[in-house]
Amino acid sequence: MKHCLLLAAAAAVFPVAALAAPADNDQTALSQSVDKREASLARLARSIWDYSEVGYQETKSSALLADELQKAGFTVQRGVAGMPTAFTASFKRGEGPVIAILAEYDALPGLAQDATPERSPLPGRIAGHACGHNLFGAASVTAAIAVKEWMAANNIAGEVRVLGSPAEEGGSGKVYLVRAGLFDDVAATLHWHPGDENGVSVGASQANISGKFRFRGVASHASAAPDKGRSALDGVEVMNVATNYLREHVPIGTRIHYVVTNGGQAPNVVPDFAESYYYVRSSDVDVVRSVWARVTKAAEGAAMATDTKVDVEITGGVYAMLGNEALAAVMHRSLVTVGGPRWTAEDRAWAERIQPTLPTQGALDSIAETGAVTAETGGGSTDVADVSWASPTVGLRVATWVPGTPAHSWQAVAASGAPIGERGAMVAAKTLALAAADLFRSPETLAAARAEFDRKRGDGFRYRALVGDRSPPLDYRKVSEASR
Repeated sequence: MKHCLLLAAAAAVFPVAALAAPADNDQTALSQSVDKREASLARLARSIWDYSEVGYQETKSSALLADELQKAGFTVQRGVAGMPTAFTASFKRGEGPVIAILAEYDALPGLAQDATPERSPLPGRIAGHACGHNLFGAASVTAAIAVKEWMAANNIAGEVRVLGSPAEEGGSGKVYLVRAGLFDDVAATLHWHPGDENGVSVGASQANISGKFRFRGVASHASAAPDKGRSALDGVEVMNVATNYLREHVPIGTRIHYVVTNGGQAPNVVPDFAESYYYVRSSDVDVVRSVWARVTKAAEGAAMATDTKVDVEITGGVYAMLGNEALAAVMHRSLVTVGGPRWTAEDRAWAERIQPTLPTQGALDSIAETGAVTAETGGGSTDVADVSWASPTVGLRVATWVPGTPAHSWQAVAASGAPIGERGAMVAAKTLALAAADLFRSPETLAAARAEFDRKRGDGFRYRALVGDRSPPLDYRKVSEASR
């Protein structure tokens, strides 16, 4: 059961959060601006869905969104923070607050699926938008363009800034944006994410560290001369056994999971190279650091036991989300104003066909509900969390999938490429635009958000990226054989 934070309670703590929303004419202008871009949003979302580019390889997706913003009058800087597919896009009028909007566009390996309500893999495609980041990027860009037009028409001072952030899925792209100081002057950061329901959260996410353990041994004939070989795969397997015993002795709520990404090529050859890919998660960043160090010791012990060598590459690392109630009240009010997605008869028929394939079947009419501000700690991780420790940040979830659809599933891929996904993305674009306008009109709310942010971070907080000072792992999605 989710724990709801009533808006009245939030307003009692932060009275400015209950200020009047943007004037009706502002809301109308922003909504109409998004509406006239409905076809453009659909084109962007479907193109990125078709590209299905994985982290740090989103060349076409990044260029498409950056080009769209540049054509709309934004000043665009590409390849920021050492990432070729990252960009910033800025529209500025005079001196005023900087409101940032995040855009994502990376796909997940596997799960390539047609935009149909039946399981229909797409031959030859290696990835799919199983988290809906094609919709994420398209809606964020659409919202930013609407805000830019509104600012110009109403002489609003300040800056709307889009940060195109690659490799959210395990590559921690936003960590490098934070580390590069691109949020240092930001008054508030807005983001959203596709899902199967609508709502706003101030709850924590899971901090994590992820990385690849590469074992190297000696190849030999597995039958004629096994004594001459030293199996790298044995190293991976002994590490896995040691780590599985470790699970009993970590704080409650800690998650450790892995896959073997290279286990050798033929059974009659002692593998001289093997690789495993690990995640450690907890809502406490210090627990993540501690448990990751112990997993690394398990790898080192496995190498010693098998007479192999091991090295580790940290490919990602993110904090737990720092919620902001003052901003959440603004975002939720904007969501209520816009309302949930509105399906056509064709959309509902599509949803009814896919519904029997879902592990749980939610009520289809729930897509119209706007939910509440919740404080539930989620089971997933996101690099948006690092942004939330660099500037006051708030997120929105919008129903772009059929209720009951889990993320990272073929059903999510299908919906993200179908019209129902675009309906939800339009709601997200309007909500983000209204929230940004609300904040530009209300310096008091921005001040309250900053005060809350400073209080929650605590005195003396200093950001230390979990990835350390390493460069972005631009090849983390390449096959392990390329790492040899």
